[in-house]
Amino acid sequence: MENTEIAWAHNTFNPWWGCTKIPGKDGRPSACDYCYAAMMSARWHRGEWGKDTERWFPSEAYWAEPVKWNRKATATGTRARVFCMSMGDIFEDHEALPPHRERLWDLIRETPNLDWLLLTKRPQGYRTMLPPDVLALPNVWPGVTMESADYTWRLDQLVALPAAGPRWVSYEPALGPVDFTPWLPAVSWIIVGGESGSQARPFDLLWARQIISQCRGAGVAPFVKQMGVHTVENGSPYPVKDIHDMLGWPADVRVREYPRSAVEAVR
Repeated sequence: MENTEIAWAHNTFNPWWGCTKIPGKDGRPSACDYCYAAMMSARWHRGEWGKDTERWFPSEAYWAEPVKWNRKATATGTRARVFCMSMGDIFEDHEALPPHRERLWDLIRETPNLDWLLLTKRPQGYRTMLPPDVLALPNVWPGVTMESADYTWRLDQLVALPAAGPRWVSYEPALGPVDFTPWLPAVSWIIVGGESGSQARPFDLLWARQIISQCRGAGVAPFVKQMGVHTVENGSPYPVKDIHDMLGWPADVRVREYPRSAVEAVR
């Protein structure tokens, strides 16, 4: 059933490609600075980055895939986690996107055996663009990206949502320490990872250890997705041959846990 290499999902679904980068606060680093999705889009000639650029939209056959995943999950009595979206932002304010968003909401309504992991850097969209009935579905997991403590306002908006599904955070790429404690356990899952690519910024192992400790103290699931290309420990480079290979990481950060889905919780 899997169509993705992302370690914490079974599938990815992108109703479009392309986005507008969000600059860092007061010129400080932002997760968007060296966006992997922008680089992949340029390589594959799918979508562009910028407020007034075109978005790329997939085929009808692509839109039919989640229905197949749902059918298989139903037949096997399992659930599949679908990450939406990796090649843009579901709540980007772009004139071409509203009809495609509405189609996405209909698709989510039609696939109750898929857990839809929604991710955004624009959490205000959960209230202004997501229909309340979709937010109330137990298979909808609202999530936000958090790269540093500059963006804790996203957590405030996330935990205030009247959502039925688990709330989660992608602390990736981690660019600075964050104390998530005030938002736990309202946030059920924190994914942490360093930055990849030739322009990757340092990833401190201390940040991963702090997240694991914070989660343990609140009964929340931590998931360490990857190290960074430039991983450091105690101010010195930490040798990592493969950022995705857990066997090459320190033993105490080889942690990958999942929250219990809202659907499973009531069974």
